[in-house]
Amino acid sequence: MILELKNITKKYGEKTALKNVSLEFTEGIYGLLGPNGAGKSTMMNVITGNLKPDGGKTLCDGTEIHSMGWRYRDFLGYAPQQQGLYDTFSGRRFLAYMATLKNIPRKEIKAETERVLSYVNLSDAAKKPIGAYSGGMKQRILIAQAILGDPKIVVLDEPTAGLDPKERVRIREKIRDISGDKIILVSTHVVSDIQSIAKEIVLLKNGEITDSGSVKELCEKYDEENLESVYMHIFGEE
Repeated sequence: MILELKNITKKYGEKTALKNVSLEFTEGIYGLLGPNGAGKSTMMNVITGNLKPDGGKTLCDGTEIHSMGWRYRDFLGYAPQQQGLYDTFSGRRFLAYMATLKNIPRKEIKAETERVLSYVNLSDAAKKPIGAYSGGMKQRILIAQAILGDPKIVVLDEPTAGLDPKERVRIREKIRDISGDKIILVSTHVVSDIQSIAKEIVLLKNGEITDSGSVKELCEKYDEENLESVYMHIFGEE
């Protein structure tokens, strides 16, 4: 599967959030790095079809995603920044509800719900209301709903925002584990969340791609020892 952004531009009034962005994604994990306000969340929302660009196209295997309708949704899993959670729902009920929205056959919903609960280590908390979950548990339930139905494109927007270091490591390892034959896009401003697992890094600033490449390629290009140093080289203290 190939996911392409071709000359994507998105504006909010006078502000241009994305400026003629072109990228191509194949199987593997991609890190989208940049300071707050760089345009990362806007790009994620364009890729998921939640936002229509003002210019350019998003293509899935050569077909524009908005023309695909629910066929594109069948390929897609999306975890926003702790949005869309129902605090009064139990973890199990929330996942069953999301499975229904994803058109997973009714007879498969129970098994699929239990599969993803087990995967993110939340089986023991499945009966608890989501409002009682810790921040890390909420992030894991969002990842769980994103992988319902085994989608081929998984988009994770700041999946470790606000978590303690141990939870960050757990989430990072879960992201690594689900890769396989999927395109996984991880938007973050925390370099350590992505440097050890990403196939390629895309650096974004003020809505434009500053650079992209593997961690090794970027470190060699900027003559830096690690991706954190590359980030500081490009973005400074932002």
